[in-house]
Amino acid sequence: MIKIAPSILSANFADIGGAVARLESWGADWVHFDVMDGNFVPNITFGPAMCAAVRPLTQLPLDVHLMTLDPEKWVHPFRDAGADIITIHVEADRHLHRTLQKIHDAGAKAGVVLNPATPVSSCEHVLADCDLVLIMSVNPGFGGQKFIPEAVEKIARLRKLAAEHNPELLIEVDGGINPETSALCRAAGATVIVAGNAVFTADDPQDMIARIRGDSF
Repeated sequence: MIKIAPSILSANFADIGGAVARLESWGADWVHFDVMDGNFVPNITFGPAMCAAVRPLTQLPLDVHLMTLDPEKWVHPFRDAGADIITIHVEADRHLHRTLQKIHDAGAKAGVVLNPATPVSSCEHVLADCDLVLIMSVNPGFGGQKFIPEAVEKIARLRKLAAEHNPELLIEVDGGINPETSALCRAAGATVIVAGNAVFTADDPQDMIARIRGDSF
């Protein structure tokens, strides 16, 4: 089952609550929550207070992607704010295994994120401790970027590694997603698709989510 996680980074910031509340009726599976600190990436977005504010508005899992330095310090604030899934960047954490354990101990699902230039091998030794791995198909920091085709090969390579280390691993992909790029990622082994602009600028967001999932063409 392919899961679709619309990124509210692409929603109208004046109506974040309304956007989150509508996602379930559109057929979304998760809410993707991009956290940027202005240091690890050149942008600032949402903090735990925003996460707590939108938590009562949906039954969908909140998928929190920490694009921050020292992500370990944000685990409990976001878990306490209602995060169900927390992913951390391989490039930003000096004690990856320990932070993954901390996320699990807090009661959330845990995952790692790989920037476009980061090899899949960098997470091989923690795959057994991950519920998911997020492959970035754009450079993190801003929505609306063009899909980097090399991400497809990384997804396929990760799917092979997961077969050995963690067959139940979810593979998530984020950046430049539309129905065409989603099809490439799904064929390579992706099981969770993050989409932002494609969903929130669509005339019919429900139909767009179905198309990204591969339900209709």
